[in-house]
Amino acid sequence: MNKSTINTEYTEYLKSPDLIWWKRLLDVQRPYRWNLRRLELGFFLDIGCGVGRNLINLKGNGIGIDHNSASIEIARKQGLNCFTSDDFNKSEFFIEKSFDSILLSHVAEHMTESEVVKLLKTYLPLLKSKGKVIIITPQEKGYKSDSTHNQFMNFETLQRITEKLNLNYIKKYSFPFPRIIGRYFKYNEFVFIAEK
Repeated sequence: MNKSTINTEYTEYLKSPDLIWWKRLLDVQRPYRWNLRRLELGFFLDIGCGVGRNLINLKGNGIGIDHNSASIEIARKQGLNCFTSDDFNKSEFFIEKSFDSILLSHVAEHMTESEVVKLLKTYLPLLKSKGKVIIITPQEKGYKSDSTHNQFMNFETLQRITEKLNLNYIKKYSFPFPRIIGRYFKYNEFVFIAEK
């Protein structure tokens, strides 16, 4: 994983959108919250949870892990069940077939394709049979907006990753706007859903 996502500066970067008053006033996260909720993740494992935004959006119904201890500290202060990767592996939540889904949101693009496969392979035993794996990545404009991004992860790449893991394809879509908009709108996302 890209080492620059480990430092405290990256944690500050993750917190910064929450500090902008007009973004809070306009509730710019509302469509993304809605999209997450309609995925019906159940009890989920949020790999690369950062400061816990997705866990908050899903009312804390999951466990977060991240390699950035500063981000985990902020997430825990919000009452979320979050762990560093090493601590999670020793926790009471590291149990086979205990999660309904795995969420990898805005994480894969910080890695190479082979690193994503290796990471998910580590946690797939914790996923229930027929459990979902949801991978969300930025499209072109969003990918170019962050210097810590390592590999562009489009639908074709995400398909290859899930095939290497023997996951069954369920659905893919562009959100919140059609795919073409991702070249110009920073917050357009690829959403890819597969099943164990």
